[in-house]
Amino acid sequence: MQSKGAKVVSLAKTRRGFKPIVLVSASPRRQQLLKQIGVPFEVCPAGIDETLPERVDDPETFAIDMALRKVKAVAKEFPDRWLLAADTLVLLGNKPLGKPQTREEAASMLRELSGRTHVVVTGLCLAKTDRKGRIRRCLKAAETTFVTFRHLTEEEIAAYIATGEPMDKAGAYGIQGRAAVFATCILGCYYNVVGLPLAKLAMMLKETGIEVSEFWRSSCHEIHETNRTGTPLSAR
Repeated sequence: MQSKGAKVVSLAKTRRGFKPIVLVSASPRRQQLLKQIGVPFEVCPAGIDETLPERVDDPETFAIDMALRKVKAVAKEFPDRWLLAADTLVLLGNKPLGKPQTREEAASMLRELSGRTHVVVTGLCLAKTDRKGRIRRCLKAAETTFVTFRHLTEEEIAAYIATGEPMDKAGAYGIQGRAAVFATCILGCYYNVVGLPLAKLAMMLKETGIEVSEFWRSSCHEIHETNRTGTPLSAR
């Protein structure tokens, strides 16, 4: 059974019996990162309450627990499947900075980040369900990255907010976008700041017997088939 809200994003290797991983996230950035490394997946957002507390003393545990909650919210809809969920926190000290609700809140967050080092933590949950949609195996991990911003002027903050880019992102910025010019130092995994630590994820997948590089071979095979016949293998 497949959730009505699930969207098939990549079908590479499904013809050989591989069922796409269920990405329990509506984040377009996480979807793009999975496409980047060639992992077949479907999208099914959890739709849970992600309200942040005023203080988080153990961000790695908090992020992992939130990712696990996302998986549990949809697990029964996907029997005998691997599900992946992630939760990313941006923190100044113990204060989490969520997605700004207003332009004023976005400006306030960016002023707080200006000239300081903050922490980005992503919790990951990779779970396997049985034929009844019950979680039978669950791998959990977290990644931490330190990001330093240079001093931002009020003019820069206003111009950045005017682009609309900060409004759907934790901490009110997207490192992969225009805010790339704000960061003077990134210590740790860059992709963690985008929302999905790819090296950590690849190691988790390998632990389950899923080799990311196998999808690359499959993609190359499809390209060669297309070149020889003029018809993509996936279209047959």
